[in-house]
Amino acid sequence: MSLLAFVLPVLAYLMGSVSTAVIVSRALGLPDPRATGSRNPGATNVLRIGGKKAAIITLLGDLLKGVLPVVLARGLGAGPVVLAIVAVCAFIGHLYPVFFGFRGGKGVATALGVLLAISPLAGLALLGIWLLVAGIFRYSSLAAVTAAIAAPFVVLLAVAGNRLPYGLAALTMSVLLLWRHRSNIRNLRNGSESKIGAKAGPAR
Repeated sequence: MSLLAFVLPVLAYLMGSVSTAVIVSRALGLPDPRATGSRNPGATNVLRIGGKKAAIITLLGDLLKGVLPVVLARGLGAGPVVLAIVAVCAFIGHLYPVFFGFRGGKGVATALGVLLAISPLAGLALLGIWLLVAGIFRYSSLAAVTAAIAAPFVVLLAVAGNRLPYGLAALTMSVLLLWRHRSNIRNLRNGSESKIGAKAGPAR
């Protein structure tokens, strides 16, 4: 188990480093999402530049990057501490992918995938928060920030048994997610943030 405790986080990071948005965009002949629109390689930006089909594929790929490492680690007998580390490493892989020049996305879908694998109840609750805020205000970033703030509390309430490792993992991901959304928070404050479904403009 000691060897797995080192191998599984590395594997999780490598899995997280596969940039679904870039791969999907290349496969469908779309512009590089890192150089178009918001320049974020995530499903929301792919929706703007390539439409719903490309965005759905990207979203599913980013979700699976979070789900699979945690499921694999649990299947191999990893305990809560290792599972929590695996979760964070998969998330960091998405943010800073070694295969794509460390230029990754903001991590919303991958964080959701990780939390769904850790606790389906917590993941579904946070998805509900995201959908509610996005449906009312039409800002993906506002929904993500709201869910990120709620995530550590939701995880602590939803997870049974040893809550501390999972709570710390959720807190770590939330802090990183908020940091990655700092420009969106600034845009929300000054009224320049793009709403869901808006067409991609010049790179910014």
